[in-house]
Amino acid sequence: MTTERAASPDLTGLRLDPAAFPGWQVRALRFDDAGAVATAMAASELHDTGLVSIEEADIVGDWQRPSFDIAACTVGVFTSSGELAAYAEYPGADRYDATVRPPYRGRGLGTALADWVCARARAKGAAMVGMPVPAGSDGERLLRGLGFAERWTSWALRLPTDVRIDRPHLPDGHRIRNATSVADRSAAYDVLEDAFLEWSDRRKATYADFAAQTYERPGFADWHMRVLCRDAPTGEEEVVAAVFSVIDSNHGSVYVDRLAVRADARRQGHARALLADVFEIGRTHGATGFELSTDSRTGALGLYTGLGMEVTSTWVNLAARLGVTSSGP
Repeated sequence: MTTERAASPDLTGLRLDPAAFPGWQVRALRFDDAGAVATAMAASELHDTGLVSIEEADIVGDWQRPSFDIAACTVGVFTSSGELAAYAEYPGADRYDATVRPPYRGRGLGTALADWVCARARAKGAAMVGMPVPAGSDGERLLRGLGFAERWTSWALRLPTDVRIDRPHLPDGHRIRNATSVADRSAAYDVLEDAFLEWSDRRKATYADFAAQTYERPGFADWHMRVLCRDAPTGEEEVVAAVFSVIDSNHGSVYVDRLAVRADARRQGHARALLADVFEIGRTHGATGFELSTDSRTGALGLYTGLGMEVTSTWVNLAARLGVTSSGP
């Protein structure tokens, strides 16, 4: 096993026996590895859940954030033939992502990547670090065996093809439109980020990072970001809800990536209105299905199942508590 010097990650904690992987290579990933990562993650998703939701644009959107240093935050393990067998990324704080392609599981790669992530997170002063894995999967068994504990549960949902969400009537002075202006895009950023921060323990993303994952994501179209506005007492408009969605290239579905309503405008049907709106627009663009995900921190599962959506997969977020002097997860 060799390490590419031109893009070498900090391998502290990555304990792999070179003799067990003759001719394999460990190196930091590059931007042009995004397709290989998406392929590896898709293989894992298909094996673990029977469905594929990841696409290369997801990886590109994450990696093009100004705050993300690919060389410093990633590690890839490549076979002697150059195939990406496993990878991990730790951008900071308490979240990471990783996968091991199914044919290469059971060789210690998952454990080595977990050790690497924990070592990096510990060095950054994180108290814990974790990631979501499909319930009942190899990943869940591995991380629980390493002492990772469950933080929350999340669900992927899909609207059956024979179900439609009725679009509720908007009160006078309310309207939905594409977020194309600088003011609307900035307001959508605040509404979405502030709402997610009510239950997510992280710092507010910068606008530049937010834009990288939304407006600058490959394939973005103006209708992918819609905002619900209302007339303010001052006579001006204010954005009180926003939704960001994409067309999933795997099976042509509209995937709602982010949906939020400002705290002072909730329980007025705005989330339902935005879902009905974006699903209707999606149909005009040839969408064949409608999907989203939520987790137990938001309390929104009942909203979506009440609209007729059905759970297609369940995930658990497992995390390791990091001691200052501990050498592993």
